[in-house]
Amino acid sequence: MSKPLASCDVAVIGLGAMGSAAIYQLAKRGVKAIGIDRHSPPHDRGSTHGETRITRQAIGEGEAYVPLALRSNEIWRELEAETGRHLLTQNGCLIIGTEQTGSEGVIRAGFLNRTRRAAEHYRIPHEILNAAEIRRRFPQFAPQEQESGYFEPSGGYLNPEGCVAAQLERAEALGAALRRGTTVLSVRQEGDAVRIKTDQGDILAGEAILSAGAWAAGLLNAPFDKLFAPSRQVMHWFPVAANASQWEESPVFIWSHGPNPNDFFYGFPSLPGSGAIKTAGEQYEDRTDPDNVERNIGPTESREMYDQHVAGRLEGLIPSAVKAVTCLYTITPDSNFVIDRHPDANRILVVSPCSGHGFKHSAAIGEVAAQIVTDGQSRIDLSAFSLARFQSLGLL
Repeated sequence: MSKPLASCDVAVIGLGAMGSAAIYQLAKRGVKAIGIDRHSPPHDRGSTHGETRITRQAIGEGEAYVPLALRSNEIWRELEAETGRHLLTQNGCLIIGTEQTGSEGVIRAGFLNRTRRAAEHYRIPHEILNAAEIRRRFPQFAPQEQESGYFEPSGGYLNPEGCVAAQLERAEALGAALRRGTTVLSVRQEGDAVRIKTDQGDILAGEAILSAGAWAAGLLNAPFDKLFAPSRQVMHWFPVAANASQWEESPVFIWSHGPNPNDFFYGFPSLPGSGAIKTAGEQYEDRTDPDNVERNIGPTESREMYDQHVAGRLEGLIPSAVKAVTCLYTITPDSNFVIDRHPDANRILVVSPCSGHGFKHSAAIGEVAAQIVTDGQSRIDLSAFSLARFQSLGLL
């Protein structure tokens, strides 16, 4: 067996949202850690880039997420104090839908009601608004009479690239080693260690946290090749022609307007100097290769986004997008996270391709991952994110 190029107590594979948080938390604990990424994060090749990601505290995807969201907000504020960066903007979050129906997709079923129940359970301040109240307070939105809204003042958006950069900077300052531009070729447990083969040589680690997002399935193989499906997503920026002040002061928003999983879109205020708002839908049907994503976006895609979601709902926007970019989601069969040990390699902790709703939780996920590999358990209940749930589906 060849001598490894480097060795460490814990290796973190993938330094995006979850990986940057994990190596920062390991470094805070004085753990000898190496972080590895095929690109130079923050970068625009994966799932964590751009200026904004929505954050909220009451989580309609399931109450098991709420402790992660709450703890993440605390960590963002701690990071802001440590680094002087502005990471979290709490300008409010407005969720629009109907009380009677919701998307048939597992993760979105009853989304508005589940959000409200989570807020009540965790005593998160919020308001329930009818359609007329939404139009009065936020004239840029045009809900139908049967629609209502959940407004959470503490919701808002994060600066994802700033968050990743801040955590990596702190991790390095605290002694972590970062191997940017290094491609992991294989990950294999060998007795009481994990051998990570890279294009720059081997790394031997006591344990590994694998947080490689869309590349995770390719590194882990079975059964994860059946559990993790990368998909191409597109974000669009539509110019503001009217209601400029309302869009500049707007909350972030999430809108579920039909029974199908794709009847769902979200967006952000018009950031200073942009003159446009960012908005996006979601699609889960088409799987993609993360190394061969179609990055070109034609005007037809943006026009379809406008016609299917924006038209008749968002006021004061021009239908022709000024910009559109791609992003990768990695989806599990039930759209929930995976945070669990590899079933055949107990020194490899698999940390969640996050199905398009993970960034708001990422700071706390990094913390619980560090707790698992250093203390043997996390302080937040992660049972909802175990692999065991897939046994009944015949996927394990």
